[in-house]
Amino acid sequence: MEVPAVEVGMEVRKPRALNGRSVLMPFAPASPAEFRKVLAGAEELRRLGFQVADATPLSPEGYFAGSIAGRRNDFLSELERNDVDGLVAVRGGYGSNYILDNLEIQRFSAPKVILGYSDLTSLQAYLWRRYAWVGFYGPMLAAGLDAGDGVEKGYDRESLLAAVGKTDGGWTLNLRGETLFGGEAEGRILGGCMTLVETTLGTPWELDTRGSILLLEDRGMKPWQVDRLLMHLRQAGAFDGVRGIVLGEFPECDAPGAGSPTVRDVCARILGGLGVPIVFGAAVGHTPRPMRTVPLGVKARLKAQGEGELEILEPAVLP
Repeated sequence: MEVPAVEVGMEVRKPRALNGRSVLMPFAPASPAEFRKVLAGAEELRRLGFQVADATPLSPEGYFAGSIAGRRNDFLSELERNDVDGLVAVRGGYGSNYILDNLEIQRFSAPKVILGYSDLTSLQAYLWRRYAWVGFYGPMLAAGLDAGDGVEKGYDRESLLAAVGKTDGGWTLNLRGETLFGGEAEGRILGGCMTLVETTLGTPWELDTRGSILLLEDRGMKPWQVDRLLMHLRQAGAFDGVRGIVLGEFPECDAPGAGSPTVRDVCARILGGLGVPIVFGAAVGHTPRPMRTVPLGVKARLKAQGEGELEILEPAVLP
């Protein structure tokens, strides 16, 4: 199946805003999660005022939360339920790419909020390329929500609620990073976990990053591995036409020894020649700090000065 690119003027599909009456459904497109963390994450959603539906657990298969068919069918059936307003991933890990083969949403009308990060990048990229479906790069039940608001390895409440509930204009995210290359730029926010962005190359859901503010973040990589990945993206043309870049803080990516290049050094060297504003160390995705939620597919203005700001220029959800 050929997946069309999102062309200029193509209608961007936004889900309905979430509110206190909204029902959120846990789903597991990738790896299984610890049950206690899932329960803690669900309780946090209830503290935020949402209702949480009961999900029928799958039977794990190795490092997958369930069989390919089981994960794909659960995702599709949850999208079609009229009593479910949004889907929240239990965790990332690995496996979302498997459910993309033969994934066809038959009863597509209004999209739902789909919240997650890390391995969810594969699914978010697919839905953007196939349906121009706005996604939400933010906390999951067992990865952020379980820890709570404003704490280490937790999430940022303000940005989450703005992303999934604000319908009357944009808002501003303080990225809490540092400016590598200053300036301002406008574009559509795309990207996510850097490794998963790379793995879209050559697939029908490869991201077309031209005109974008590109978000790239990851964890647990050596600086030379980040170097290799960025070089692959550059040589594949993924940075052609990019207007600005937001980079995460890359935890557990320390240089192997004193004097060895850091991930920051690598990013500055490879990306500096692009001539676009770049912020490094943003508190997004894999971060030990409270994770900010970033809507994907909406227009934004990157202000690369100081800690960096991402001004969201339009609501990510509809009334």
